[in-house]
Amino acid sequence: MTRARKALIDLSSTSYYHLIARCVRRAFLCGEDEYTGKNFDHRRTWLVERVKLLSSVFAIEIAAYAIMSNHYHLVVKVNRQQALGWPDNEVISRWYKLSKGSPIIDKQRNGDTLCEAEQLLVSELIEKWRARLYDISWYMKNLNEFIAKKANKEDNCTGKYWEGRYKSQALLDETALLSCMAYVDLNPIRANMANNLEGSDFTSIQERIKHLQKTEGNANDSKQNNEAAHQTKQPKSLKLFGSREHENSIPFSLIDYLELVDWTGRHVHPKKKGFIPKNVPDILVSLRIEEATWLNRVQNYGTHYGNFAGSKTVLRAHAAKNDVSWYKGVG
Repeated sequence: MTRARKALIDLSSTSYYHLIARCVRRAFLCGEDEYTGKNFDHRRTWLVERVKLLSSVFAIEIAAYAIMSNHYHLVVKVNRQQALGWPDNEVISRWYKLSKGSPIIDKQRNGDTLCEAEQLLVSELIEKWRARLYDISWYMKNLNEFIAKKANKEDNCTGKYWEGRYKSQALLDETALLSCMAYVDLNPIRANMANNLEGSDFTSIQERIKHLQKTEGNANDSKQNNEAAHQTKQPKSLKLFGSREHENSIPFSLIDYLELVDWTGRHVHPKKKGFIPKNVPDILVSLRIEEATWLNRVQNYGTHYGNFAGSKTVLRAHAAKNDVSWYKGVG
């Protein structure tokens, strides 16, 4: 049953969400269309560039992404408190990067004197824009409409481009966040489009690995403190990994995460070349996740959960909060 978006996105329960949008056309979102022989790989670049632009405008960070042939995955964090703390001028500046704005705001920016009613209207507009700048639906609207218009122009056609409204999944605890990110980053390997993480094109994990390789020398410079090294080793356009000591970061070590996803990927595809000893990564031990449980969770992630992901306890509590008896993933 389709649920109202407001029932699926509850920032009081979690700030992390898994978002999916699928192309409706036979012609691929990106990749090669075997029917026409056309290659649409360049559209992957459109998506990655647009996602990063929007994340520089919205109070929404990208934790993971994977751009596939006919759909894409995003794992995002909504920073509501950050948006609420922006001064009015910053809200206006950010909104104007997406829209032509408003004549009354232009009048204010030009230094013209405003009457009391105009000042009230300005305040109302700013607060409306502020709310939109941490709203996932507005983020996805600005992403999907842009790609649809650009693809339609390239295809010289009109009509529906996306299958329907985007799908969202609330990630209610750290284990749900970690397993979802691993699931997203392993999409090309699961689809047999790549056989290692470095070759998983247009994924966040490939971007993290390339950036880490590029900056490893600088990060190990003895003149750099730990905090500077932590910042330098990771792409600024993606949500940082860190630890519970690093404020506003994903509470895991980047190296542990890379090791975990590589280890998991080899289990998901046991016939792939290479071998990793079956020792459980440190991050699994710290989260008290058993090896078999972890593998089952990632291998069956797409069918195990519905609109919400998390432990049984968290899922039951969230279901009770929303006056429903259960959520998929419990029982």
